[in-house]
Amino acid sequence: MIAVDAMGGDFAPEEPCQGAILACRERPHVEIALVGDTAKIKPIIDKAEASIRSRISIIHADEVIYGDDSPSLSIRKKKNSSLVVGFEKLREGEIDGFVSAGNTGAIAAAGVLILGRIPGIDRPALGVMFPALNRPTLLLDVGGTVHCKPENLYQFAHMGQIYMKYLAHVKNPSIKILNIGSELIKGDDVIAGARELIEKNKSLNYQGYTEANELPNGTADVVVCDGFTGNVLIKFGEGLGDLLKGQFKKEFMHHVMPKIGLVFMYSAMKRVLGRFEWEKIGHAPLLGVKGTVIKVHGRSKRNAICYAILGAADFVAADGIGRIKNAITGEDVPRREEAGNGAAEKE
Repeated sequence: MIAVDAMGGDFAPEEPCQGAILACRERPHVEIALVGDTAKIKPIIDKAEASIRSRISIIHADEVIYGDDSPSLSIRKKKNSSLVVGFEKLREGEIDGFVSAGNTGAIAAAGVLILGRIPGIDRPALGVMFPALNRPTLLLDVGGTVHCKPENLYQFAHMGQIYMKYLAHVKNPSIKILNIGSELIKGDDVIAGARELIEKNKSLNYQGYTEANELPNGTADVVVCDGFTGNVLIKFGEGLGDLLKGQFKKEFMHHVMPKIGLVFMYSAMKRVLGRFEWEKIGHAPLLGVKGTVIKVHGRSKRNAICYAILGAADFVAADGIGRIKNAITGEDVPRREEAGNGAAEKE
């Protein structure tokens, strides 16, 4: 069972609840628990068809951790918040995974304080699938650990490799470190130290440094960086995307020629934009903690939340947590046939 923080995000509880309904329609066997205020959740779920309602349950929680709340303080004081209750249910084994569009800092803090870290992992990492042109790229960290040591980046590379291998079905995921240049002399002591550690581990398909301008072309399957750099990069990309979208809309609204051109360009534009559809791949796994946790953007609506739920279900089916544990201890396990969506591995 996958639980969803029904009170997290800008459009709660409507969109998280609708996302749960969509996920049940998409996967006939998935079961979902919505965590939050029953009085607000039930009227939304009651509108769904009976076959969907039978697979959605409600876990009552009457407090909410808001975006501007202090992460660690809110975890300790708001014990009956939807986020804390969800993490506690995950720790107790009553649910298999947890999805939230809530406070990022609180999610990272709860992962450490409530679930605990996987042995051998010093700090957790938030990863996000960067919608690159040639292939999706897992970028981590994007906010879980702001200040990193070389060992942290080395562990991020390990976890990223496991995630891409068993969730994206990439046979031998390539790994690069985000840096200010591709030359070996570039970067600080943390970057250089991480490179040395990763290079020593021959099980990691390390391919050197990469720069930010190479990311949109799919420079590697996994790109590691500290949480500060990753978060700034992602936020800049979001802002630039919104700016371009708004400018194109303005041009089409106020000028005739662009409207005429759109008639001929629509199919091509739809195909190009489809390659960068963030709702399908934009959910961020919190890697390094003892449980499957997926973070989605605070402004996510039902489609993005639906895909996050399905991603959580796939990660559970692939035994992602167990595989990370085994990778860190050097004891990888055979792949389960039922893992993921059954797609064949690809180069």
